[in-house]
Amino acid sequence: VAAASLFVMTNFGFILPGGTPRQQIEHAVLAEQAGWDGIFVFETAYGVDAWSLLSAMAAVTSRIRLGTMLTPLPWRRPWKLASQVATLDVISEGRAVLGVGLGAVDPALPRGGSDVIDRRQRAAMLDEGIDLIRELWCGGTSFNGEQYTYQGGKGSEAIIGGLRPVQKPIPVWAVGAWPRPRSMNRILRCDGVIPEYHLPDGRPATPTDQRELVAWLAERGRTDIEVLHEGETPADRAAALETVTPWIEAGATWWLESRWGGDQHGPEKMREISARLEAGPPRP
Repeated sequence: VAAASLFVMTNFGFILPGGTPRQQIEHAVLAEQAGWDGIFVFETAYGVDAWSLLSAMAAVTSRIRLGTMLTPLPWRRPWKLASQVATLDVISEGRAVLGVGLGAVDPALPRGGSDVIDRRQRAAMLDEGIDLIRELWCGGTSFNGEQYTYQGGKGSEAIIGGLRPVQKPIPVWAVGAWPRPRSMNRILRCDGVIPEYHLPDGRPATPTDQRELVAWLAERGRTDIEVLHEGETPADRAAALETVTPWIEAGATWWLESRWGGDQHGPEKMREISARLEAGPPRP
């Protein structure tokens, strides 16, 4: 397939690193005007509430997808998260995306609740949390698992009657640790993979590594899974294309532009984000 044809099938999103709620809403509007396909925000223990923010963005945009990159699901009550995402999906008329992972245990991040639980249990909570959320989105009112038990209670169908997601299903993108089989098997139950590469000697991932991941999915009949790659490109279109083209040729269906580091809420960072958004996505 020619490179130009591959770009037609590729989406370009932008992960906002910070800013006030109003600044981030303004960036979402700018992103839509400049031709980006999605805006994503991060979720942490305490900070700007991702789902309130995304719902506000939904009210002032009409096309771009809106989601998290990412939600640490084991930190959250799945039924509450399911409500927030479904509400966003209704407000946005079917543009919500849920990105989930185990949640990093990092001294630089706020800590609270289940982020201190060991990795194996967090993985089990992630798996069951995805199942519980999807059960609720499909109209279910109860769930019994090893990690979670949910009972909607008498009259629950009437209570949730006004909340029916537009998308069936709302896409769930999950972190997949490549090439670890247990983590990758989770991806087979999801709609997208957020690759986390665990490679020999800790070397950086290459398009060849991504191509192997895509081939692994295809061998298991999942050619429909969104494959994400996160990176940074300059505003110059030609230079940006040099960066993104190898990843798109290797099977990435979403390029996620990111700008981490530095003062993530400062005026200089906000100007940098605005300028890159305004320049538009790196399409031919």
